Amino acid sequence: MDRLRRIVEESDTLAGKSFDLTIQFLIICSLISFSIGTIPDLSETTIAILDLFEIVTVIIFTLEYLLRVFVARIKTHFIFSFFGIIDILSILPFYLAIGMDLRSLRAFRILRLVKILKLARYSSALRRFRLALTKAKEELILFSMLTLITLYMAGVGIYYFENSAQPEYFQSIFHSLWWAVTTLTTVGYGDMYPITMGGKIFTFIVLFIGLGVVAIPAGIVASALSEAREELSGEE
Repeated sequence: MDRLRRIVEESDTLAGKSFDLTIQFLIICSLISFSIGTIPDLSETTIAILDLFEIVTVIIFTLEYLLRVFVARIKTHFIFSFFGIIDILSILPFYLAIGMDLRSLRAFRILRLVKILKLARYSSALRRFRLALTKAKEELILFSMLTLITLYMAGVGIYYFENSAQPEYFQSIFHSLWWAVTTLTTVGYGDMYPITMGGKIFTFIVLFIGLGVVAIPAGIVASALSEAREELSGEE
């Protein structure tokens, strides 16, 4: 049991590293297969090969998931861990035959390469990032709530300014929320834009607020990362 656990959970042996690298290789291949499957007008032969490959990889990933649960000392810790949730979400739709395809979530599993390849530098960076998010959690939650409120108010405001002038675009507050999202994030696709004077002035105000929406969380995380770096450096 201990030998099997070391192969599955650790990568400090040849068998363990080979196991992890094989799984990572299959993940990358499955992501490529998933991407190829979105190409239009594929031949029936290609589709059949992709479907067969998906069946094989899902079986392998399912066995790997069950094996990781089996060898885990505290099974609930693995099941509800980040990788445990990613693992089950990426294979569950296949068995439930639901329309949502979550195979792309397997991309997150490539993060296991940090442990496999002993990338200590990046491992430390992940620790700093996790600590920074923990430190800034309250500020980010508060900012997210304020952003959602601002987003809603922007949608309401532009609806009142532009609904009568452009009823085909600003049909309701829900339709107007798309404009609010693209404007607050300063993306501005140009598919919906104000034509009334009040709407243009309102948009000018929202754009200024949007600069803060982008800049403030970046500043919060940067400050928290700086504190985390100092804290972890002191421990070392």
